[in-house]
Amino acid sequence: MNGGVEMDRELALEFARVTEAAALAAAKWMGTGLKHEADHAATTAMRTVFDTIAIDGTVVIGEGEMDEAPMLYIGEKLGKGADKVDVAVDPLEGTNIVAKGLWNAMAVVAVAPEGTLLHAPDMYMDKLAVGPVASGLVDIEAPVEHNLRVVARAAGKSIGDVVAILLDRPRHGDLINRIRRTGARIKLITDGDVAAALNTAFPETGVDIMFGVGGAPEGVLAAAALKCLGGEFQGRLVPQNDIERNRCLEMGLVDPGQVLRMSDLVRGDDAIFAATGVTEGELLRGVRFLGGDLATTHSLVMRASSGTVRFIEARHRLQKKPNLVMV
Repeated sequence: MNGGVEMDRELALEFARVTEAAALAAAKWMGTGLKHEADHAATTAMRTVFDTIAIDGTVVIGEGEMDEAPMLYIGEKLGKGADKVDVAVDPLEGTNIVAKGLWNAMAVVAVAPEGTLLHAPDMYMDKLAVGPVASGLVDIEAPVEHNLRVVARAAGKSIGDVVAILLDRPRHGDLINRIRRTGARIKLITDGDVAAALNTAFPETGVDIMFGVGGAPEGVLAAAALKCLGGEFQGRLVPQNDIERNRCLEMGLVDPGQVLRMSDLVRGDDAIFAATGVTEGELLRGVRFLGGDLATTHSLVMRASSGTVRFIEARHRLQKKPNLVMV
């Protein structure tokens, strides 16, 4: 399969089952301070459900290399056969968020036809993300002040009403000061920049643009989400040493600092993105355990080729799905 061939339309809802299972498993660990246990629970549940889906999938972004992760490692095969697809996963985006009981932890999956997702190395990436209203207007190589003015104009807002979101990290000190000098407002987050990028495409979240340096694998997941929504994501790898620079060269990036646009990150016309909230967020509610064996989930499932965006509210009888794999 290549970028010109679409995946089976039934798959979109199947991937919602994958993220629901991971979210239900991870949510049991909310607020316990045990981030590794939460991540392991999410990864195990996600891997289990993938085995029930009719795909011939290869993990291109996962939990690490084969010798680093017992499952959902890069290169691992998933599914029980059929469409050949690239799979990008983050079983628990926001392990620290769950451990501390904070906002915007999600279970996330992106799937696209074989050979169309960038195999992003595990290194830093400078990122810029906007929703549909400013798509095609921003530029990661332009000054931050320019991009804020462009977004304000496109959204019909004063610059004082624009909200930029970025990770609360020392490396962003100068960026934060420059944003504040424009008069724009800032939302700082502890973790979870896939959710941050996603929120730029939904006006009700109050977020207009995402800036800053975060993980490259999460950048590909964010790009897949914004491709489905008509938004825009731009990235630029930030290698920290010769090993990482050589990794870029192995990927075919002669200039490791080149701008990676949507067509570089998610090639072709088709991609599916699914996310289920683990903890509460601006866009997705977290898992809620209602007593007995009843739990609820809130998910988002999208498809680039059709532009369909679905929000799914589900009630789960946990005793009827001991391995979290039943419909």
